[in-house]
Amino acid sequence: MAIVEVTIAPMGTATPSISKYVAACHKVLEEATDLKHQLTPMATIIEGDLDRILEVIRRMHEVPFTAGAQRVSTLIRVDDRRDKVLTMAGKVKAVTDKL
Repeated sequence: MAIVEVTIAPMGTATPSISKYVAACHKVLEEATDLKHQLTPMATIIEGDLDRILEVIRRMHEVPFTAGAQRVSTLIRVDDRRDKVLTMAGKVKAVTDKL
């Protein structure tokens, strides 16, 4: 299981606001009921099978183009741990237990 952080940012739009693009991307993600996800102020965190996550991110990357963006920048950061089960909640708990 992997945890992936993704930021999808359209460029070449009429306004600096991107919330409508983020919302449209999240609609694609919500259709992927086999993946857990969390929206944060700066990115989206996705938990699940890495191949499946990348497949969904590819579809999300296309959303701003279909909404009129001329350029899209997608940043992906992957945490893929294979020696034990990795979850978003587990990563947060590992730190908060030490506070």
